[in-house]
This record gives sequence, C-alpha cells and structure tokens, in this order.
Amino acid sequence: MPRSATQSKSAWPAIATRTVLALLGGYAFTYAFTAALAQWLPLDPVDAVSTASLLSFVVYLTFLLWAFAAASLWRVLIGAGLAIPLAVIGFWPQLLEVLR
Repeated sequence: MPRSATQSKSAWPAIATRTVLALLGGYAFTYAFTAALAQWLPLDPVDAVSTASLLSFVVYLTFLLWAFAAASLWRVLIGAGLAIPLAVIGFWPQLLEVLR
C-alpha cells in the first residue's frame, strides 16, 4: 500500500474533529462573543446588539479558518472554551435576575 494512502486514512479523524470543533465551538464562541460585545459597547442597547450581530459574521468566519490553521487540536479546544467566560460576561444581567 502506498505511504500516502496510509497517511490520508489516519488524517480523517483529525479532520473530522477539527470540523466539529470549528462548527460547534465556533458557534458557541461567536454567540458568547456577540453577547459580551453587546454588553461592552457604550451604545444604546438596540445599536449595541446590531453592531455586535454584524461583527459576529466576521468572528465566526475567523474562528472557522483559525480552527484549521491552528497547530494543534488543543489550541482549538481552548479557543472554543473561551466561550464560557465570554458567556458569563455577556449574560451577567440575566444571571443576576435569575439569582434574585
């Protein structure tokens, strides 16, 4: 069996993992980033949400491209994990209302 055929078979799990992380992790990161940015922008709430939503397309595309360009899968996983602190920042007012 040629060496290239063996290498391509072993590459498929890594490609599938990067694809799942890019799609789902990128979505989670973009969703949390958009919510956090809408909280941080010093604009009226409607304008802040509109601006953050427009920038979300660029953020998602950047995450998708970066997920395949990153040196290791761990970096992509850590990048997707950054959605957690961003979600806490973005949804802090709603969390406070639930806790009261």
